[in-house]
Amino acid sequence: MTDSEPFLELDNVSRTYGDEVKVYALRDVSLQIHGGDFMSIVGPSGSGKSTMLGLLGCLDLPTSGRVLVAGQDVTEMDDAGRTSVRGNSIGFVFQQFHLIPYLTALGNVETALLYRDIAPAERRERSLAALERVGLGLRADHRPVQLSGGEQQRVALARALVTDPLMLLADEPTGALDRASADNLAQLLLELNREENVTLIVVTHAPDLARKMDRTIELRDGQLVTK
Repeated sequence: MTDSEPFLELDNVSRTYGDEVKVYALRDVSLQIHGGDFMSIVGPSGSGKSTMLGLLGCLDLPTSGRVLVAGQDVTEMDDAGRTSVRGNSIGFVFQQFHLIPYLTALGNVETALLYRDIAPAERRERSLAALERVGLGLRADHRPVQLSGGEQQRVALARALVTDPLMLLADEPTGALDRASADNLAQLLLELNREENVTLIVVTHAPDLARKMDRTIELRDGQLVTK
């Protein structure tokens, strides 16, 4: 894959639900995402944002059209193939942190590496490095209950980054945070993109966060308004 080729592409994708009466969640959507992109997906509730994120993350398949990751058509792959692409290429951050309460911050980050062929010492080293990347190296031994909401979201971000994904998908990452924590997380995402060239795709209702992105696409009624 060259720099000019998209890392991820939706090619005339539609996603419908229902048999007798089909409801379009996405209709004839085409989109290219390149390495290093910093992009937000916005739109009202029910516009298709979550459906698009599921397709971009290889969590779901389109009813028609193709999804290509690094030139590979994932719609032609079996479950194991899509799982491999997802695990090797894509990291996820959600509005809810989904941290395991009885594990430390370090233990939570390490869970992303448990089923990989990595020695425990290397797993710990990589997880500590990921926590350092998000400014939480000194909080590695703290459990979620001992961390603020903003810190918990940064642990979740470190867990997504520890696998060195080619792209990070974030679904309303600031939605459960107070204003100060949301601003801090937005700044961290900006630094990851600018300084480390992490490709970031963020679904958000927050105008302040969307304005920080280089590119914004808007969905309405399952169709792209801007791209």
